Amino acid sequence: MSGSLNKVILIGNLGKDPEVKMTTSGQLLAKFSIATTETWRTPGGEKRENTEWHNIVAWGKLAEIAEKYLRKGKQVMVEGRIQYQEYKDPKDPDGYKKKFTSIRCDNFVMLGRMDEASRQAGGSYERSSTPVGQDYEDSMPPPPSGGFDDDIPF
Repeated sequence: MSGSLNKVILIGNLGKDPEVKMTTSGQLLAKFSIATTETWRTPGGEKRENTEWHNIVAWGKLAEIAEKYLRKGKQVMVEGRIQYQEYKDPKDPDGYKKKFTSIRCDNFVMLGRMDEASRQAGGSYERSSTPVGQDYEDSMPPPPSGGFDDDIPF
């Protein structure tokens, strides 16, 4: 193991339909945002909430699936990693570098019920718990054949 980990899991609602485009190298790219909301009560009993917006980027087959099924307002779980990027804004006369943070989507799960438009697009489920970013049946190790190995030090 490398000794470090960059992993993000978010559950939130889509702020808008995914924007999908083809890159100059021919890869499909989908961009969308999801909102996560934290709710709490102050010591005085007043309800407060804070919404954070997260920029999500999906590539290839994930981008294709996102375009087909994800719609504004729908709940989704996104797994991925944080990416930081710098760029120069061509409109900024001083040429300062701007920073942009996004989540590189490795996998997502569509939560909740599907609407009629998604159903007509080819969906057949009412509640999904199946990850769409990888084929779990092929990547999962076989189940243990017996009890636990007593040589494990924990």
